[in-house]
Amino acid sequence: MRPRLLALKSAVPPFVIAQADAAAYARGLFAQVRDIARLIPVFQNTGIRQRYSCVPIEWYLGDHGWKDRTELYIENAVDLLETVTQRLLEEAQLQRDDIDSIVVVSTTGVATPSLDALLVERMGLRRDIRRLPIFGLGCAGGVTGLARAAEMAETRPGSKVLFLVVELCALTFRKNDLSKSNIIATALFGDGAAGAILSTEGEGPVLGAAHEHTWAHSLDVMGWDMAEDGLKARFAASIPGLVASDFRPLLDDFLARSGIGFSDIDAFACHPGGAKVLDALEDALEMPRGGLEDSRAVLSDYGNMSAVTVLFVAERMNLRQKNQRTLLTALGPGFSAAFLMLDGR
Repeated sequence: MRPRLLALKSAVPPFVIAQADAAAYARGLFAQVRDIARLIPVFQNTGIRQRYSCVPIEWYLGDHGWKDRTELYIENAVDLLETVTQRLLEEAQLQRDDIDSIVVVSTTGVATPSLDALLVERMGLRRDIRRLPIFGLGCAGGVTGLARAAEMAETRPGSKVLFLVVELCALTFRKNDLSKSNIIATALFGDGAAGAILSTEGEGPVLGAAHEHTWAHSLDVMGWDMAEDGLKARFAASIPGLVASDFRPLLDDFLARSGIGFSDIDAFACHPGGAKVLDALEDALEMPRGGLEDSRAVLSDYGNMSAVTVLFVAERMNLRQKNQRTLLTALGPGFSAAFLMLDGR
């Protein structure tokens, strides 16, 4: 009795930021950077048309510290999680008291009590609900967290597991940080939330084999540094190269362990970390350029929402209704790769 995907939904905050406007603001804010004229084209080269933000674009002109950012993070994260949960319950035709467990993934803010506890209080979920907050998975959190939620559903057959992801990446923007990593983050990140309901009972595609790989000596590839005024993005230029050299052997090893042939996979729902990463993934998957059409479309319309993004891709692909076998995959800090099979056949 494998867990099934009973519902899959998403939500975004109210403010839309056009990429052209973000580039114009960045040019002014980072004017003192010596080679800013060389860096600004990154806004065009990302493949992003627009993003969503929990704060208006004018917010980025001010100075903000941990207290300000954390208050905004908690308020907006819980609002988005409530919206996603309501949409999931409606799609699955369930009531709040039907939910037995809740898993919440987020890496762009800190909350204690954790976001799951805050949502339980906000929505009046059951007092005996099993809670699992997950922090630190970064962009891989959507896939790895979903695999963890599937394991919970499988260990308690018939139970309903609410899986939620929220990332408010835009709140990590730091206008006084003139590093290349901060400018790239400014060009890439957006805000959003998504979630799923899983159970061994009900109709929907089956969540199957899952796998993770963490590269040796790779802790500096991606992550957060803790600055005085908030989280500071850390990126290594080697990420597309790691994907190009290592992704396919890792995937082939996972498929061999799971008894799945590469040709058995009908579709790929890949986290769109950025345009260069998507290029490398398409090469690794033996696809023509632009072959990861849905991943590129989500990147264009929403930007990189960290862990949330792969679920937007899955929703766009309408995986709950497709009679196909799909591989979900994402990369995150550690540096790690996450794989999860979704079988609608």
